[in-house]
Amino acid sequence: MPHIPDFEAWAIFAKVAELGSFSHAAEELGLASTTVSKAVTRLEQRMQTTLFHRTTRKLSLTETGRLTVFRAARILADGRAIEADIVEEAAIPRGKIRVACGTAFGLATIVPIIPMFLRDYPDIEMDLCLTEDDVDLITSGFDVCIRPGQPPDSTLRTVRLISFNRPLVAAPSLIEEFGVPEHPDELTRFPAIIPTNVPWGLDWQFDHPQHGSVTVRMSGRFHINHALAVVPAAVAGIGVALLPDFFMDEELKSGSLVPLLPEWSAATVSAYMVTPPGVARPARVRVFIEWLRDYYTRKSRERRNASA
Repeated sequence: MPHIPDFEAWAIFAKVAELGSFSHAAEELGLASTTVSKAVTRLEQRMQTTLFHRTTRKLSLTETGRLTVFRAARILADGRAIEADIVEEAAIPRGKIRVACGTAFGLATIVPIIPMFLRDYPDIEMDLCLTEDDVDLITSGFDVCIRPGQPPDSTLRTVRLISFNRPLVAAPSLIEEFGVPEHPDELTRFPAIIPTNVPWGLDWQFDHPQHGSVTVRMSGRFHINHALAVVPAAVAGIGVALLPDFFMDEELKSGSLVPLLPEWSAATVSAYMVTPPGVARPARVRVFIEWLRDYYTRKSRERRNASA
């Protein structure tokens, strides 16, 4: 059965040959002199040959030592280069980031701002995958996954990106036809746009600081599994909608969608950035996470100031 080469011993041999001294090599490598001597002896026993001529005054390479020293030096240099590349990767933001993100959330919030990030970090490449699949970060090779809700896998590292409200909205034409509800119970007479990609699709829960929680069983002719498709349907007056506010900022500003039941609220939802387990993140991943957090912190502050 093939054995694994003793790379450490070959690297030590190369350093001894370079400096012409076991003790000097040990000092530079931060090893005990006995460790250095044993590593070379281990190689000689394994190769069944002698690599150095040893005298009390002089250390010189044998013919076998001269034939092997250049390749051994390359092992040492390659090992140093690998470590240097890893250290540089951990310190300097460059290289490719592979990011997985839900399609609707990604199209509405991530895709529009990626060009700004790439302009800020010209040495970083982005491979963004918009998917509705439940991505396994351990096996898929993604650096970051952005998803709503706290991930169930506690071994993953998570960073909260943003929390968003889910206002109940309707088009003015729908309000004109059905009126303005004053209590969630009145929503049963309204058509609704029913999301099929969430567990609460038919049962909409609303909370009030004094009156507690109310759950309403909704119905409607339009069922859809994609949040972005809800917006034009709501604007067209097909039904009331319960949707994260960032999906419909422009529509709320323009008045093409109007909030209903402002004193009642649906539960807020947070989006998280998830990375594989491990203490160290490469610099390119760290700066991406920090950049996104800073961006959404500013956006949240602007939104609060605008509503004040």
